[in-house]
Amino acid sequence: MKAQNKATAENSGRENSLAEQNKHLVRRAVHEIWNNGNYDMLEEFIVKDFIIHMSNPDEKIHGLKGVIEFYTQLRKAFPDIHFTIDKQVAEDDRVVTQWTASGTHDGNFRGIAPTKRKFKISAMDIERIVDGRVVECWPSVDELSLLQQLGVAPTSDNNLKLT
Repeated sequence: MKAQNKATAENSGRENSLAEQNKHLVRRAVHEIWNNGNYDMLEEFIVKDFIIHMSNPDEKIHGLKGVIEFYTQLRKAFPDIHFTIDKQVAEDDRVVTQWTASGTHDGNFRGIAPTKRKFKISAMDIERIVDGRVVECWPSVDELSLLQQLGVAPTSDNNLKLT
């Protein structure tokens, strides 16, 4: 029985270590890629056939080129955008990251002309990591709140009545 408990504890330590390594990988990616735009480091963090499964099931971002295009467009729309990790949880090959983004809408964003408005939104990502690199990501972003803060979607202050 003691041998089994020792083996379980050792395995738990390895899993915990892997979970911590995976969380660290995501934290570094947020710092280097999301915040600093160091796209030349992208291959350190994601695999070549990486995929982001966006909220819209018909919209996916594929590969290194797709990620660079996405973040380049995002930075053009919100040049001062900054991401902050609020919380992280990791288990097995998955890392869940709750984060906040803030910035100013100074460029075209999905057909929306610059409003010069500031925003702050919350979001959550689930990343699947294999051999020290992210292979898939499932983001959940409060897009309605972003559009409301940009002034292009009604807010509850508008007394919107659903019938």
